[in-house]
Amino acid sequence: MSGAVRWSGLAAAIVFVAALLGFGLALPGYSQIAHPVAVLGAMGVPHALGFNLLGFVLPGALAATAAMGLRRRLPDDAGWRLRVGAQLVLLSALGFAAMGLLPLDPEDLDNPASSLHATAWMLWWVAFVPGALLVALGLRGRPAWRSLTWASAVATVLVLFVALLAVELMPAGVAQRFGYAAWLGWLCIASRTPRA
Repeated sequence: MSGAVRWSGLAAAIVFVAALLGFGLALPGYSQIAHPVAVLGAMGVPHALGFNLLGFVLPGALAATAAMGLRRRLPDDAGWRLRVGAQLVLLSALGFAAMGLLPLDPEDLDNPASSLHATAWMLWWVAFVPGALLVALGLRGRPAWRSLTWASAVATVLVLFVALLAVELMPAGVAQRFGYAAWLGWLCIASRTPRA
């Protein structure tokens, strides 16, 4: 496994967190608790392009690198569940990157630009949840992959919870960050799991 692939998950997490903190501090009135991440890259927000590139596109590209690396390291006898799961996880990474290419319009959350951003966000979680679940199911009974099996199961539950229920129980900004943290944590484990 090349060094770039091995560290791609951790690099995605570091770049995303640094962008979130740095651009969040630079935007007056921005709250990490109350505001969604996408506000930092919304149309008309100062430094939005910089955040979109560093907060969404680059981490998404690094996540795609981790997903492709995982796909190449799958066991030779990996069944359809594992292979389809790895492909869905790759699609999820592309959805995350697309959020930076399709910024929302904070003045009109129902216009086409905001709808495209929402579609990219849905692609991120709707692809990741079944993808990670299939990875967990496909890796059961393989001791060398135990950490990724458990990480996949936990991340599946957390991201699904965030997408469907958490916004009713906690501030939207907190809920969204829990989901991203679960996904990024999964990427860190997935990119460093050695081939069996």
